[in-house]
Amino acid sequence: MRNAGSNGRPMVGVLFALMALVWAWAATNATAGNRTIGEIVRLDPRLDHLVPPDAAIEVLADGFLWSEGPVWDRRHGRVLFSDIPNNTVHSWSEKEGLQVYLKPSGYTGATPFEGKEPGANGLAFDSKGRLVLCQHGDRRVARQEGDAFSTLADRFEGKRFNSPNDLVYAADGALYFTDPPYGRPKSFDDPGRELPFCGVYRLAPDGEVSLIVKDLKAPNGIGLSPDGKTLYVNQSDVEEAVLMAYVVQPDGSVTGGRVLFDMTPLQGEQSPGLPDGLKVDRDGHIFATGPGGVHVFTPDGTHLGTLRTGVPTANCGFGDDGSTLYITANDMLCRIRLTTQGLGF
Repeated sequence: MRNAGSNGRPMVGVLFALMALVWAWAATNATAGNRTIGEIVRLDPRLDHLVPPDAAIEVLADGFLWSEGPVWDRRHGRVLFSDIPNNTVHSWSEKEGLQVYLKPSGYTGATPFEGKEPGANGLAFDSKGRLVLCQHGDRRVARQEGDAFSTLADRFEGKRFNSPNDLVYAADGALYFTDPPYGRPKSFDDPGRELPFCGVYRLAPDGEVSLIVKDLKAPNGIGLSPDGKTLYVNQSDVEEAVLMAYVVQPDGSVTGGRVLFDMTPLQGEQSPGLPDGLKVDRDGHIFATGPGGVHVFTPDGTHLGTLRTGVPTANCGFGDDGSTLYITANDMLCRIRLTTQGLGF
């Protein structure tokens, strides 16, 4: 019998085979007990380097009215996400399951809210680990302070925002956020709007608010490239459902707005929904929700494929060690295991 230790090749082969079996077992059991939905649509071989061949979209919880804004809570090992109509932020973890984390989350007024979306939308953690929320009903960007909130920004040039929607922190501590009117009782036609446009704003570390984009009808999801030099904005407009890219200037302003990808032709009965939230991985790939699910793009706008949920899909966010993508899809919280990692992990 040949001595396997003489050159190591047979032993290495056995080792690799065992590793493959362990990996396959782990992948299979990762989804054990969880319902799966949708499919992975692969348009470019490069998607295989980001999404494993046996990846599946798991449903972790459901029954919400409209789930949004997933963000990973590093300190407690859980994902937080919004249910906007129910004015609630939930948490979910493998250990604790589904819990109510915060209620009210976006409207703290004493009188009943007249619209359908009072709660918080986009969520983020600042550099000190404090939760920051886009609050629809209160029309502000706020930070959680125990059982209360402190206002970070609620006005531009003395006029109240529409309903801040989504947000992203830059490396210098500046906060970029979008302000469509979806949280107003009558949306675009709401008589209580004080600003006649839907802006994209920058909140500087010193508290100054500046308008950086004014010409989008419905700016929504927002993200930054790994080097911080490109700002991405998803537009939720049926007639112009586009992913935009802007050049970030040294002072934090932006120029050169261009359509990185036009999702308008992707709309259809089998692909419900519009561009909404987005996140960026450590290599600059953009995971942007849109018609039918989460679409994956290269930094140059090449469409690599789609994590197809088959339902209107609001947002996504990286969690765990950065290689899990949590997805808020209609009334569900979902996840998919990836082979890339989110920016910041």
